[in-house]
Amino acid sequence: MSFVLTKKLPTPMEIKELYPVSEELAALKAEKDQELIDIITGASDKFMVIIGPCSADNEEAVCDYIGRLTKVQEKVKDKLVLVPRIYTNKPRTTGEGYKGMLHQPDPEKAPDLLNGLIAIRKIHMHALQTFHMPIADEMLYPENFRYLSDILSYVAVGARSVENQQHRLVASGIEVPTGMKNPTSGDFSVMLNSVYAAQHPHHFIYRGCDVETSGNDLAHTILRGGVNQYGQTIPNYHYEDLMGYMLICEPELTPEELVHLKEDKKTVKVIKKLKVRMKIKGVGIKDLVVLASPVRSSTYAFRKSYQVAMDILKELNAIKEA
Repeated sequence: MSFVLTKKLPTPMEIKELYPVSEELAALKAEKDQELIDIITGASDKFMVIIGPCSADNEEAVCDYIGRLTKVQEKVKDKLVLVPRIYTNKPRTTGEGYKGMLHQPDPEKAPDLLNGLIAIRKIHMHALQTFHMPIADEMLYPENFRYLSDILSYVAVGARSVENQQHRLVASGIEVPTGMKNPTSGDFSVMLNSVYAAQHPHHFIYRGCDVETSGNDLAHTILRGGVNQYGQTIPNYHYEDLMGYMLICEPELTPEELVHLKEDKKTVKVIKKLKVRMKIKGVGIKDLVVLASPVRSSTYAFRKSYQVAMDILKELNAIKEA
């Protein structure tokens, strides 16, 4: 029934000093950041595909997978920007189970947060340095974001975190595209309120400091489906869902015109305040892979990812020709 201080961990600045980003790597990250920023802002008409295994729990497997993915990126470079998922934290609904590389850099051993912080920084640096692709990770713990802030080109706020005020406030200070997922219930208003919060400035306590943020215009929504009161998984990203969502986001529509969509006026009011209007900018693909061999695991995930990328490219070409 208490907290026990087991170890004082290094600050983000101390970890960054131990494992610094070179000027060349910083310039590469800035270039990759801009690719994604251009997609979100509409300066580029390319389609963003955040893709990869559910959890990055083995550096060998992750790098083998991304190495294969670079060849796919070359094939689809005119239309798609592939963003490898290197998700080093795993949210757990009940708190039990494997919580990701940050907690257990070796899944076979006991949790080791110090070596976990080092491991996640090293894997992200290795991936960016070697494969020159923009990297994505989930901000499961807002106070830990600064350990990777100079490496990540995309940040996701998960379904279990999106209602949390600290996640929303920290997201308002992030300078790269930040996706706010709908909660596990699938509720649109919660997701949209989170984007509104992230897009505006705030004043709060962060890592023991009094901080102010300027707002993150690159914050956007991620539709990831939901679970209804009967425990059934309900998608909210099919054609009909997207069409309804786009109608809701049209700024010129009045609440009265939206009655048929069964959206309350409060939600409509929030939507109309958002700085970024409804446009589909990308898709996220998560592979659930559990195999004994890291290389076998990455091979299996890659085959699925390759097919998905080709299918997306085919659909985009069909839309253009239509």
